[in-house]
Amino acid sequence: MTLPRSYLEYPRRAPGMDHDRYDYRNLFRHKKVVWPGDARIALVVVPVVEFFPLNMNPAQMVVKAVGGMERPYPDYWNYTTRDYGTRVGIYRIFKVLEQLGVPASVAINARVAERAPFLLQEVTRRNWEVVAHGLDMSQVFHGKSAVDDERVAITRALALLRQASGQPVTGWLSPMQSESHVTLDLLSEHQIRYTLDWNIDDLPVRMNASSSAVYGMPFALDVNDRQSVLDFNLSNDAYVEQLVDGFVTLWQEAEQYGGRVFAISANSWLTGQPNRIAAFRRALEIILSHPGVWPTTYGAMLDAYQAQE
Repeated sequence: MTLPRSYLEYPRRAPGMDHDRYDYRNLFRHKKVVWPGDARIALVVVPVVEFFPLNMNPAQMVVKAVGGMERPYPDYWNYTTRDYGTRVGIYRIFKVLEQLGVPASVAINARVAERAPFLLQEVTRRNWEVVAHGLDMSQVFHGKSAVDDERVAITRALALLRQASGQPVTGWLSPMQSESHVTLDLLSEHQIRYTLDWNIDDLPVRMNASSSAVYGMPFALDVNDRQSVLDFNLSNDAYVEQLVDGFVTLWQEAEQYGGRVFAISANSWLTGQPNRIAAFRRALEIILSHPGVWPTTYGAMLDAYQAQE
């Protein structure tokens, strides 16, 4: 029996992915990007400020945010550790960045801004960028999320942060970097320019959404402090080495291939601990000692990228 020719046909047999959210591209054949001042690297630091409700019940959650409550209710042990970040740890991170002259794109849960407005004021008075990080860490999107519930959560989070900050707030980081099938479309409806949910590339990637394009931004998973500390169990010295090695690779590539983006996340309840903040500072000092580093925010970097696109 001869198989029909259609049996061997596969409509997606081409370079690409198993989705249509962005087109395939080879970064090393990308048009050279030139950052302001002919910088090789756009350095973006992302302090992450999160609120984990005490009544989070992991048994009722399809996707549980890392750092959520794990012990029987009331889980004061975990709650107070996370709360330490929003009351103490974040200010250590802010101090390091201010002393080194590094601006920040601060990813913040809307409920943090609602419960601690003075913390958001510390961001806006420095003219740093506010990135919406959902309502709180109990609101995790996934494939079975109800569209209307997700739309309400996005709308409320953005309304709270935009009103409280006075900024347009055009960046988004979903709790747990978790999205449903329609999250990008909902974000585009709310004038979001970029998302940090996709560990996607070393330059912005234009993504397809229903209302307008949303860019996927570099937000490397392996140098995320949450991943490094909780999953890889790295020592402080190893954490610094990992950040510097990642930076140096991109810095060297940029000489030949054009500008790159290096993003560092700093969770307030991890990097803000007294035993870790010195390593964070040390890594930044080494990175900033290299020529051709442009400390910036995601919004300013995206403006520079789109001007050349």
